[in-house]
Amino acid sequence: MRRYLILPAALACCAVLTGCSGQGTENSAGDDPSAVTAPSTGESSGSPADSGTTGPSGRPTPASSPVAGSATATATASDAQGRCHTSELSASVGANRPGAGQSNFALVLTNGSRRTCTVYGFPGVEFVNGAGEAVTPDPERATDEERRTVTLAPGASAWSALTYTNPALTGVTTVTPAALRVTPPDETAALSVRWAGGEVSNTGKASVPRLSPLRPGDGT
Repeated sequence: MRRYLILPAALACCAVLTGCSGQGTENSAGDDPSAVTAPSTGESSGSPADSGTTGPSGRPTPASSPVAGSATATATASDAQGRCHTSELSASVGANRPGAGQSNFALVLTNGSRRTCTVYGFPGVEFVNGAGEAVTPDPERATDEERRTVTLAPGASAWSALTYTNPALTGVTTVTPAALRVTPPDETAALSVRWAGGEVSNTGKASVPRLSPLRPGDGT
């Protein structure tokens, strides 16, 4: 009789132990669906159905960036003024102002248009003969001097210093050009100016003309 009472009690104990073991396995694996967190999208947690609106996302919108708007406004203002074109300018060469064995000329560009425009940097310069052929190497550029934008109102001028050592002092061979061919900065069309400055070195070794960046005024 005692043997029959022990068997049901043992079976009940096994059932309790099995249930406890199964519950512990589930919790350690993290398989409870309610514990899974959806990945963040950076959006408001409220749904459109709750509020009636989607709300701001918080993401940057480059198309409406204040920085881009400022850059556009600056570029527009610059384009409105614009550089001076060859057709709007005239060129001239001032008288020689010699000193310490140097010849010094002012190469002048004058705004003949009815609008304000700008020049920047160096003009292109070639010494040419009567047929328009270059007869000397190109002048050197004074790249150690500051370049700046020069604003020319109608009738205003900018000038570049054209200097070189007197060829008689260096003993180089020379040529007497007929004209200077002057190309304004960033342009391709040129202006022709009669040259009355006498002989110029044609070797490229000594007495080579040197050209400064454009600056306001007419060089006087």
